[in-house]
Amino acid sequence: EFSNLARENGIKKVGVMIETPSAALVSDQIFDIVDFASFGTNDLTQYVMAADRLDSRLSDLTNSWHPAVLRIIELVGKNAKNKSLGVCGEAAADPQLAAVLIGLGVNSLSMASNSISEVKSFIATQDLNKCQKVAQEVMNTKNAIEAKNLAIKLFN
Repeated sequence: EFSNLARENGIKKVGVMIETPSAALVSDQIFDIVDFASFGTNDLTQYVMAADRLDSRLSDLTNSWHPAVLRIIELVGKNAKNKSLGVCGEAAADPQLAAVLIGLGVNSLSMASNSISEVKSFIATQDLNKCQKVAQEVMNTKNAIEAKNLAIKLFN
């Protein structure tokens, strides 16, 4: 297995990107052999929604706020247990979505430097319990727009 090979070659912490639904669905097994994982939310969203993110006509389906994407992230968050689970990309740069991701078990966010202060300021005003409650509510919406609007309302 790749994690043993990596460790045999001197890599102390081994991790993976979770960018496909299949990886998410077996993430319990993946976390048995790695130290951390990270979502590439752009790719994950594209594959969960089976919609080409480069096709602007499908933009309503390639939004990481979509409840189907959030439910996949929740599953992996539960499987991560105490291991590091990160998100990189545009999703982490949205303050409300970053808080929802934290509520789903994400504990590391990576974003463009110009987004850090806004996300950090917003997250500092929230607690984990509220992030978890909002996350549960938005996963029960019908689409990405509804999810985002509900999160904005609940966080205010």
